[in-house]
Amino acid sequence: MKKGRIQLITPSSIIYSVLAYVANPGNNTVSIIDTETNLMIYNILVRSIPYRLAITPDGRRIFVANYGDLTISVIDTIAHAVTATIFTEGDPSGLAITPDGSRIFVANEDNNTISVIDIATNTVIATVYVGTTPNEVAITPDGKCTYVTNADSDNVSVINTNTNTVISTISVGYKPSGVAITPDGNHAYVTNKFSDNVSVINTAINTVISTIFVGYKPSGIAITPDGNHAYVTNLGSNNISVINTATNTVTATVSVGDAPSGIAITPDGTHVYVTNEFSDNVSVINTATNTVTSTIDIGSNSFPVRILIKNGM
Repeated sequence: MKKGRIQLITPSSIIYSVLAYVANPGNNTVSIIDTETNLMIYNILVRSIPYRLAITPDGRRIFVANYGDLTISVIDTIAHAVTATIFTEGDPSGLAITPDGSRIFVANEDNNTISVIDIATNTVIATVYVGTTPNEVAITPDGKCTYVTNADSDNVSVINTNTNTVISTISVGYKPSGVAITPDGNHAYVTNKFSDNVSVINTAINTVISTIFVGYKPSGIAITPDGNHAYVTNLGSNNISVINTATNTVTATVSVGDAPSGIAITPDGTHVYVTNEFSDNVSVINTATNTVTSTIDIGSNSFPVRILIKNGM
């Protein structure tokens, strides 16, 4: 079973409670968690092996990469139902939506490309060739650049989102996996799974300026809304490394479940949600104390992969 990431994305309009969405490759569903009660409240059936998710800025639609059948399911978050299916150009892995909500960039692991999808029409409008086995995708807050981790070429491709062309290729560690960009857009943090470290890229010059050693097999990464800390899931050591982004040093380590992969932070920055693949549950971490305050059972022999946070309707 593939291992994945967690990401929390905040829509532009706050209405009621915050909801978490978890992709479950084990039973082809997306689970919904109410973060006020930390209870799973709903399951949505999608297609084969849902792997990762992305949410539009307005919080109305979720795009689910179905690794098993080369499709993307589009979920209406009000109806809690799949309303469209998009056929991709390869095995879809990571995906990210531009800040204006107009396009989605999808990594196709098997053919080393990125598909650019027009969200208004749910059609592929461009194909960008990147490195070998593209894995995760992140877009800068200004929407100008997309960063792609290429797991089997040990580098990161930088795509100009206006021209859909690769403008830079950055060597990082061994088997880059997750990527997250600071809220100010100045730095990209990349987890290198087989180097046990995180590369910090200065996005102005697209150069690695720091390397931070963390736990065993770092996978997912998320950055707090204030940009002060990065949280890293260490898949092989069953814990989370907390990085101070001012000093690029690990300041805390939090034990969680078995094989943590995905990670996300609530819009107010108070809690971190971590999917533990081999425990079939989600750990909730209080960022003030860096302690686990709740564990949510996903069940159904599923492997929760990624969490998205949106505001409830």
